[in-house]
Amino acid sequence: MGDPKKRRKKFSAPSKRWEKDRIDEEKSLIREYGLKNKKEIWKFEFKLRNFSRQAKRLVALKTAQAEKEKEQLLLKLKSLSLLSGTAKLENILDLQLKDLLDRRLQTVVYKKGLARSVNAARQLITHGHIFIDKVKITVPSYTVLAKEDPLITYSQSSPFSNDQHPERIVMKKAPKPKKVIEPKGKYNRNKQQRKFKK
Repeated sequence: MGDPKKRRKKFSAPSKRWEKDRIDEEKSLIREYGLKNKKEIWKFEFKLRNFSRQAKRLVALKTAQAEKEKEQLLLKLKSLSLLSGTAKLENILDLQLKDLLDRRLQTVVYKKGLARSVNAARQLITHGHIFIDKVKITVPSYTVLAKEDPLITYSQSSPFSNDQHPERIVMKKAPKPKKVIEPKGKYNRNKQQRKFKK
């Protein structure tokens, strides 16, 4: 049968559980990116820390192996569209959590206009309506490569592939009527007249 695969931890929970600022920030991220729970945030924080840790270690090394690892790390982050073509190893330390969350399939589908909201984008993905290069992806947290951006489409068998589908038709909101503000002098004069009538 063989040895079972070694299970590695994919995230680490915060050491201090009840920090108000952190909790409020996590709540806003969950709303903004349509995340299921805080564990999804912690997974991407764990990834970001790993990238930073690798960059700090490689900056100090000058060996041939370190140069290869530097190239591989930069190539990986550029392929994920997290760094520009002229970026250096030090630019990895400038990456923020939102940069990684923006590369999630759920966020990319919403920004491409394939869904009305991030929550709707999550539902489309989990129900198998979204394809990347003719391959069905049902994982909302899938990290999209830069070359895969133009290949994200609806499944041909999906009803959403029809332009006239009700969910794809964006209804324009009617403009709100402007409030008519009466001059203060007139209001005061009417108020005085009411007082005299009493």
